[in-house]
Amino acid sequence: MTRRAVVLLSGGLDSATVAAWARSDGFEVHPLTFEYGQRHRVEIDAARAVARQLGLPEPRVVRLDLGAVGGSALTDPGLDVPKDALGDGIPVTYVPARNTVFLAVALGLAEVLGAFDLFFGANAVDYSGYPDCRPAFVDAFQALANVATKAAVEGAGRFTVHAPLMTLTKAQIIQRGVALGVDYALTTSCYDPAPGGACGHCDSCLLRRRGFEDAGVPDPTRYAR
Repeated sequence: MTRRAVVLLSGGLDSATVAAWARSDGFEVHPLTFEYGQRHRVEIDAARAVARQLGLPEPRVVRLDLGAVGGSALTDPGLDVPKDALGDGIPVTYVPARNTVFLAVALGLAEVLGAFDLFFGANAVDYSGYPDCRPAFVDAFQALANVATKAAVEGAGRFTVHAPLMTLTKAQIIQRGVALGVDYALTTSCYDPAPGGACGHCDSCLLRRRGFEDAGVPDPTRYAR
C-alpha cells in the first residue's frame, strides 16, 4: 500500500526539492502551505505552480496570522529585511515558532489522513541560522508527535519527521532537485520581492544565487531591476 506523507510546500527551492524527493521515494504526497501574514505571499502561488509541475494535488492552504505575534521582518512591516550581508547569529527574518506551528498543523492533517510521515525542507548547512531548522528541533518534534497524537498513543503507527536536506549544501540540493525534475524557475526564495521579481539582496536570495553558481546550474530566478 502506498504510504501517505504531508509535505510542507512553501514554493521555495528547498521545499520544492523535498516534495519531489518524497514523490520519488514512492509517497503519496499531500502538499501543505501557509498564508501567515508574510510579506512574500507570492510563495503561495509558487507552491501551487510547483505542485502542478510535479503532478501533485493542489496544496492545502492554511491561513494563520503570525503577524499578530510579530517579532520578524517577514511579518512586521515596521522591520526591514537585511540586505547584502550573511551575518552570524539568528537574523530578524526568523519568524518565532514558525516551523513548530507549521509542523503542528501538518501533524494534525497527517493524523486525519492516516499518514505517519511529515516532510519539510530544513537545512543546517547553507541557511540563515534559524533554530527550527536544526537536527535537535526535528528530533524533538518527532518525539512530541509520538506522545501528542491519538494515532501514536493507540498504536496505529509511529510518526517520522523527514528533513532529507538537513546536511546538504545549497548546491547539492539544487543538483538533487534537477535530477528529480524540479523546475526551479517556478520557485521563489526571496524574502522581500518587488513587482519585477526577487530582490537579489536578502539572505535567501544570496544563498540561492550562490547555490546555483556552486552547482554549475544556470540560475532561472527572475530578479527585479
